[in-house]
Amino acid sequence: MTEDEIEVVRRAFARQMLAVAGIDNNPALERAFGEVRRERFLGPHPWMIANAGGGSTPLPANDPVYAYQDILFALSPSRGVNNGSPSLHARLLNALAPEAGQSVVHIGAGTGYYTAILAELVGPNGHVIAIEIDPVLGRMASETLRELPNVEVRIDDGGGWPRNEADHVYVNFAVTAPPAPWIERLSPNGRLVIPLGVPGKPGRPAGPRFSSHGGAFLITRREGGFAASHIGAAFFVHAEGDPAPVDDAAVGRLQNAFRSGSVEFVRSLVWKREAEARRCWFWSPDWSLSYDS
Repeated sequence: MTEDEIEVVRRAFARQMLAVAGIDNNPALERAFGEVRRERFLGPHPWMIANAGGGSTPLPANDPVYAYQDILFALSPSRGVNNGSPSLHARLLNALAPEAGQSVVHIGAGTGYYTAILAELVGPNGHVIAIEIDPVLGRMASETLRELPNVEVRIDDGGGWPRNEADHVYVNFAVTAPPAPWIERLSPNGRLVIPLGVPGKPGRPAGPRFSSHGGAFLITRREGGFAASHIGAAFFVHAEGDPAPVDDAAVGRLQNAFRSGSVEFVRSLVWKREAEARRCWFWSPDWSLSYDS
């Protein structure tokens, strides 16, 4: 297909992904999905489709038209890392709602596709820091994003970021608890999108662990506290060496919370103090997700 024809495909794809995500009106997000060339971020030949049951399937050619559908492309199959579902990320980015001129820390950036979309959303006066722990993927992100002056890539553990205040933190792997910097370094009215999950059993010894129960949450820093809400189901691969300490008892409570069926009533994050357990969807001594405003 010609470049003009691929551009039509890409813009149709953008509109379709927002529709699948249930987003009625977000012109900036649709424009960002329509501008960024997904094929640049899918790795070398052959592109690999990540299979739902595990493993991956090679495509016959690295044809850009294959990129514009709601499928996962395997980036590091042995680690369970993929390019991410566009419709899921459309929903999460719609909730994050970054604006022109703002700062975003993208944790778990992979090869940088959604980093590039974030860069479109914040514009030339904004700033995006992409954090990727895998050096191979990090170097690929550095290459694919090098022409974007409002982006910097760091190969590092995301648990220690952001280093300074940020307007937004966008996390693209599952954790059982939020590390302190993700919460405490949000600027006033800053927002965090975080996938919480209960680690499932790996499909093979030392293999990647995906969430057996999982959901994405929006945390917003308000004067005097943190608002919280459930965005929707989200099943990401778990961080290697969870950046927050794993408490087996807390993981059990998190599993029970997901099984409770009342996640839609979460209204706030109670941070670094005890909450009233009976008023919480999830409770722990240090942080809780509460039904109270």
